Amino acid sequence: MIDAQGTITKVDGDFATVLMDETGCGRCHEQGGCGGNNIGKMFCSTPRTFLVLNPGKALPGQRVLIAISEGAVRHSAFYAYVFPLFSLFSGAFIGEILGGESGAIAGMFGGLLVAWLALRRAHMKSNLTQKFQAYIRT
Repeated sequence: MIDAQGTITKVDGDFATVLMDETGCGRCHEQGGCGGNNIGKMFCSTPRTFLVLNPGKALPGQRVLIAISEGAVRHSAFYAYVFPLFSLFSGAFIGEILGGESGAIAGMFGGLLVAWLALRRAHMKSNLTQKFQAYIRT
């Protein structure tokens, strides 16, 4: 389970908008820490807010603990980064075999289309289950 703290800014039905603390994992300045929080501040100066499930019906202004299952981040990263690249290269490779350079270009776009359709389907499917959604831990 991955946890982070934040403050609820708005409640809308079963969901709440949460302003996240800028803490990261707490190892930014330690030996072996990745410094990701420091890098993130360079590229994203706006406050980080997220829409999360609110099963306990927490109210605006309340400090909460946000949780997401451990495998959800890895699963999402695979679908967002690895799968589209694999589809792009596979499409280009198959297109090269079938039609040379122009086939490779067409295959590349075909691979990206397949990846986009698969990502869209995975996104719709993940909205139906709470396994991949962040929620307010009670």
